[in-house]
Amino acid sequence: MSNTYFPRWRKVKGGAQGAVVQPDEYLSVPQNIAMGAQHVVAMFGSTILAPLLMGFDANVAILMSGIGTLLFFLFVGGRVPSYLGSSFAFIGGVIAVTGYAGSGPNPNIGVALGAIVICGLVYTVIGLLVWWINARSGGTANWINRWMPPVVTGAIVAVIGLNLAPIAAKGAMGGSTFDAVMALVTVLCVGGIAVYTRGTTQRLLILVGLLLACVIYAVFANVLGLGPAIDFSGVSNAPWLGLPTFATPVFEAHAISVIVPVAIILVAENLGHIKAVSAMTGKNLDVYLGRAFVGDGVATMLSGAVGGTGVTTYAENIGVMTVTRIYSTLVFVVAAFMAILLGFSPKFGALIQTIPGPVLGGMSLVVFGLIAVAGARIWVVNQVDFTDNRNLIVAAVTLILGAGNFSLQIGAFRLDGIGTATFGAIILYALLRIGSGKPEAAAP
Repeated sequence: MSNTYFPRWRKVKGGAQGAVVQPDEYLSVPQNIAMGAQHVVAMFGSTILAPLLMGFDANVAILMSGIGTLLFFLFVGGRVPSYLGSSFAFIGGVIAVTGYAGSGPNPNIGVALGAIVICGLVYTVIGLLVWWINARSGGTANWINRWMPPVVTGAIVAVIGLNLAPIAAKGAMGGSTFDAVMALVTVLCVGGIAVYTRGTTQRLLILVGLLLACVIYAVFANVLGLGPAIDFSGVSNAPWLGLPTFATPVFEAHAISVIVPVAIILVAENLGHIKAVSAMTGKNLDVYLGRAFVGDGVATMLSGAVGGTGVTTYAENIGVMTVTRIYSTLVFVVAAFMAILLGFSPKFGALIQTIPGPVLGGMSLVVFGLIAVAGARIWVVNQVDFTDNRNLIVAAVTLILGAGNFSLQIGAFRLDGIGTATFGAIILYALLRIGSGKPEAAAP
């Protein structure tokens, strides 16, 4: 680890043709711009989809993803390559506390924003604690792995998707047969891109599938007149540059109790990100774990304070790094400024608002389902042993608590399905671990 806070970036020799570009190296200006644009495209589909599913302003979400990425860069001293985009982990809680119907702006966005701010604060406190432990011991905060082994994190992630299943189904059915058919067409578009394409197109399956579904919808609705037509008048009337629609947080105890547990998910996501990048670069980045948590937490607080979604490190961008083998952190600075510019474009926001409701309903089916499967994938990748009754009970109870939306009311404090499942998984595993005499599960 260097004695300076920021690394002394070195120019890559020979343009880095086929070579691994380390976090403390940099490319030429044209290459930096091209790679930054590619990272923006990679995060684009998910970062705009999450706010739409919650009724948030997409421009604010894109803007805060760029600002959040810069904050993360500063906290980790430019040593961990990462892009922060809209987190899907907040969707269930936001919909639960706002009663969002799934179309247009969310009228109760304030209570969700206040809870997102507090969630970011809790996440930041966890980060400060890990940062302090690392500074004192030089350790890697393995105690996080002990409290949240793969069986726990996998169950919690799966619960988010399962808890959202009724909302996804309702959104996909819409108000007519045409809506339901177009939602299923959207599912087929995404599935077709995922299975029958390769390379960059396959990596951008959410974005490309969304665009293809919109084109098909326009043919049936605008051309053939079988459904409500897409109205592009707002796009033509919107200016190229302007301020997005900011919102003010409202702090309400029930909403906070529902959304704050998401901090546990963000810890697990960021932990996995650090370990993945460490493996790809061949460098031990665990020492920056606490700083990464703090950067993500502060970015989430700031985003929620102005009307944006909570943010998290993005797997899509890890995928881009895997393919290109370019891990230069300066590339993410370029990507962040590109996102900020998009955030200040009302025309871009108006274009996003033209996405038909049935298409969003179909995307909900895919995305929420993928979240549930992502939890199961954590179990598979980490070879969780379900012949161990401890793992079996923890996973089984957690899934039912979340899918059944099991709620607890203790005075003014209330936990809904995702919250009870999250804390229940952690506490249940800890209790069943006492005196079991069995070895700990492998860390993710």
